[in-house]
Amino acid sequence: MEEEKVWIRRALAGDQDAFACLVEAYQTAVYNLAYRMLGNAVEAEDAAQEAFLKAYTRLNTYDSGKRFSCWLLAITSHHCIDRLRQRRFALSLDELPPWRWLSSSSRPEEVIIRSEERDEVHQLLDQLPPHHRAAVILRYWHDLSYQEIAEAMETTESAVKSTLYRARQKLAQKTLAHQNRQAVMGAQRAVAEG
Repeated sequence: MEEEKVWIRRALAGDQDAFACLVEAYQTAVYNLAYRMLGNAVEAEDAAQEAFLKAYTRLNTYDSGKRFSCWLLAITSHHCIDRLRQRRFALSLDELPPWRWLSSSSRPEEVIIRSEERDEVHQLLDQLPPHHRAAVILRYWHDLSYQEIAEAMETTESAVKSTLYRARQKLAQKTLAHQNRQAVMGAQRAVAEG
């Protein structure tokens, strides 16, 4: 995007309004990445602000031959991984109030099912190690290529492929275990009611 390049050049020259345009263009992607990695809305907002601050102070290190979004998401994912390392305990989800995800066209049962599915995905992601979680989110939510993920995570493409493979295996195992638990609980309820 030519406009983005102009904003970057102006921001490098000290134009804060130009950097504000970059923030506006990428604030949703940065927040979404932080939220998916951290699982908490308030913490994700803080992480997004910190990521933009780091990007502003390190803008002179940006390689214009690469996509700005990849560089910015790399900063965000590294910051979130650092936060996760500092926490070193299980993440809890910051539940969104129901009215934020209700739509007038949705039936209540559909809304509940979507909410439960979203919570299950968050819980599965929360169980992955931070570098696996970052790779999965960058690949499947932000559609980055293996090469872009490798650059963002400062590793090789083969390491990214391996990390994603292991992450998918873990997610599949955890999903299967969850489904088995649900089936057992359903059978136990049927026996108890029968």
